[in-house]
Amino acid sequence: MKANPGGQIDIKAVIGRDSLIELMWETIEQQSIVMTAERRIGKTTIIRKMLVEPVDGWTPVFQDLERCHTANEFAMVVYHEIHRFLSAKGKAARRAKEWFAAMGGTEIGGLFKLPEKAASAHWKDILSHSIEDLVQENDQSGTRLLFLWDEVPFMLSNIRDREGEPMAMEVLDVLRALRQTHPSLRMIITGSIGLHHVITSLKDKNYANSPVNDMVSINVPALQLQDAIQLAKELIEGEKLDSPETDMAAAVIANEADCFPFYIHHIVKALKIRSIKATPENIRQVVATQLVDDNDPWELLHYRTRIPTYYGQDGPTVIRLLDELSVSGKAASVNELLIMLKNSSSFDDRERLLRLLSLMVRDHYLSRDPDGCYQYAFPLIRRWWKSHRGL
Repeated sequence: MKANPGGQIDIKAVIGRDSLIELMWETIEQQSIVMTAERRIGKTTIIRKMLVEPVDGWTPVFQDLERCHTANEFAMVVYHEIHRFLSAKGKAARRAKEWFAAMGGTEIGGLFKLPEKAASAHWKDILSHSIEDLVQENDQSGTRLLFLWDEVPFMLSNIRDREGEPMAMEVLDVLRALRQTHPSLRMIITGSIGLHHVITSLKDKNYANSPVNDMVSINVPALQLQDAIQLAKELIEGEKLDSPETDMAAAVIANEADCFPFYIHHIVKALKIRSIKATPENIRQVVATQLVDDNDPWELLHYRTRIPTYYGQDGPTVIRLLDELSVSGKAASVNELLIMLKNSSSFDDRERLLRLLSLMVRDHYLSRDPDGCYQYAFPLIRRWWKSHRGL
């Protein structure tokens, strides 16, 4: 196996996700899923593996929706994918085709198109008829439809910013209505932006619905230690790195990377590029230098730059909390954190602090220990934050 940091991983090379994928297949028997995860932890690889290796009785359709900036673009992307899928099976999107024809659409290369203004006005019809065609085909063949939709929160934020909050609300409501209308339909949605941030911004604009309360949330954790060690070992061997003790080197890599597959790939690739032995000392040196590299090869700056977007006017408070916890290295209670904020700023709102801490946990900055105290979710991120902030 070759190190491939940031690249698309060969499905056959995915390690340590079988149990999670089995759980997801079991879950969609009953309901759709919102997949939550820290970025670069492998969520897209998981749904791609589900696409390539579906269980009997399911027809998965994968789409990356990051490029969609309007509701109409979303509807047309789904329509085009369904048309392609059905055409490959010798079928036709009958309902969608009849609707397009009735609306005066033109057929180009087997696809119907409407004028932009007309399509924008009828995006719900395009989406609904397309999905109905695919659901009907799968119902007739005895299989069930599973949409694997990546970057849905990013798409919704694009729609919100381009077309306004009401349109983003409408998209969420239409998707929920489609799940309710078609009992055999399932969706797994995921993305690099937490869906809770998008929904919270909409609720701030008086959006009262709960658009995903019919879906279950499943978090993608880092790899189990033994799986992370196995991945590191296979990469060391695949890259033919000189290592006096491969098992020990793999364990050091797994621990230094907090069991993130992305960082494990980066460490091995750096050892390969530098043509140095995979020894514990060299591994730790590679990590130390990459954490302070101004080119940010591990893309860790994202943890800092996303704060204004995620937290708005509470951004400075979030930064103070992360600063304090990075320096102390210990878990802190709500009262201890509140005292810290009082001493360093004018902040004095316990309820607001609780809300912020809850969001920071959902964004994987923090985790809670058995006593309910807060600490960094990942030691590697604490280490980077402390260095980045010069603390």
